[in-house]
Amino acid sequence: MLSHFWVAFAAFFVALVLGEWQMVIRSPLVDWIGNPELYYRSVTAHGSAMGYVFPTLVAMGFGYAIVELSLKQPLVGRRWAWTGFALVVLGTVVAMAPVSAGLATVLYTFYPPLIGHPAYYIGVVLVVVGSWIWVALMSVNLRVWKKAHPFDAVPLPMFANLAGAYLWAWTSVGAAVEILFLILPVALGFKNTIDAGLARVFFSWTLHAIVYFWLMPAYIAFYTLVPRAIGGRLYSDVMGRISFILFLVFSMPIGMHHLFQDPQVGSGMKFLHAVFTAMVSVPTLLTVFTIAASVEIAGRLRGGTGALGWVKALPWRNPMMLAVAFSFILLGFGGAGGLINMSYQLDFAVHNTQWITGHFHLIFAGAIVIMYFAVAYDLWPHLTGRALVQDGMIKAQLWLWFVGMIILTFPWHVVGVMGMPRRMAYFDYTNPEIAPQAVTVLISSVGGLLLVISGLLFLLVLLRGHRSRVIELPEFRFSQPVHATGRLPVALNSYALWLALMIGLSIVNYGYPIAQLASLKQTSVPAVPVGGKP
Repeated sequence: MLSHFWVAFAAFFVALVLGEWQMVIRSPLVDWIGNPELYYRSVTAHGSAMGYVFPTLVAMGFGYAIVELSLKQPLVGRRWAWTGFALVVLGTVVAMAPVSAGLATVLYTFYPPLIGHPAYYIGVVLVVVGSWIWVALMSVNLRVWKKAHPFDAVPLPMFANLAGAYLWAWTSVGAAVEILFLILPVALGFKNTIDAGLARVFFSWTLHAIVYFWLMPAYIAFYTLVPRAIGGRLYSDVMGRISFILFLVFSMPIGMHHLFQDPQVGSGMKFLHAVFTAMVSVPTLLTVFTIAASVEIAGRLRGGTGALGWVKALPWRNPMMLAVAFSFILLGFGGAGGLINMSYQLDFAVHNTQWITGHFHLIFAGAIVIMYFAVAYDLWPHLTGRALVQDGMIKAQLWLWFVGMIILTFPWHVVGVMGMPRRMAYFDYTNPEIAPQAVTVLISSVGGLLLVISGLLFLLVLLRGHRSRVIELPEFRFSQPVHATGRLPVALNSYALWLALMIGLSIVNYGYPIAQLASLKQTSVPAVPVGGKP
């Protein structure tokens, strides 16, 4: 578990520094260094590390911890777990090597018809295969537990953990198919054309649902760590199960809202995906209600009275309390921006602008990553057997991350509405039409610097945790609900029905456009190799 977390956080910090470098290069602070290719190497490395490596390893490490702590049994298949970890690490190295050499600057979205060095795609596939081993182990360990506890309710942490695992197993299929059957044959020299439209549809299969895979560890922390950490109880175990079920069902068949401006997908399918994108807000709203109620319970147990007296009574010095408050604020801003992206009409105004960058950084780098910090802080003493008592540094780290994320992303929304495109290596601020945007890029650079400082503090806290005093710890506890769970309906204690719905809705929402594009003739375009002659 520590190995997974440390490699995840190391990749995270390297990507964090690369992100700030990109902001400085795009700002009026320095003259352009002269080679735009370096910028796109950095963007590809930043996105690949943050999108594939970092959250995957966090989910895997947290998942293994959940097996042992919630099921109270040793992890079954430990050698396979190490194999999966090794494949993720190997895949990361294999993928990053051609990116560093300038042979795969295709961004983490692959961007066909651009074609990078085959090693980049092979590396990504190895990361995915390593994560599939984790998915299998989660299912196997639950099966072992159920044999020993045939009539018991699956603990909520494990139930939610399986939702994340199954969601990832299914959503990663889209990118895997795109790489194996459309991109790699071109990268390996067997073809010189690619159906870019079909490739983008397959990647949309993964593109948005992967966000909910990133989100799962954070939501597991909301339900199973936060109430206990702040001295309260979970408002409803059942509500938590319903939320994770809805995420599994609705987060998969919505990715085509990223293709609203793409001509190869018809307006009818775009409308269908817009509707399902709206539906995925339901489990988020259920979660906001349930966790807010759980937090209120903690405040009232601490003596808070009246309509708002419980807010003042909350343990605001507790890092977990700070983390969940910051996460909810960032989630609110990011979700509001997502409503614009979801709208077929409003998306025209912000498509491929810095607005999009601001939106997903608020959701992932903001609301989700700050809960990754909280998970690490909560688990670290139990993983190391040593105290983690850097309370002042932890609170400073969380405040810096929250403030830095606001300063980074709010200007992106402003310039997005003004029309600033994303993924541009540099801007000529002497042009009077874009000169007013210079100050916003400068402000974002300051926010990025605060994030780098926060990331450095985070690593320092964890490193000090390995050298602090050895302590005796009580048994690890997850949050307990207000009311005992009791006997649950089968539908709230297993995933067979919901997996069938997930797969069925995916086939309905993707089957027709994929079949139509695959059957059309002369849809391929010449591939554009990166780092070589076209």
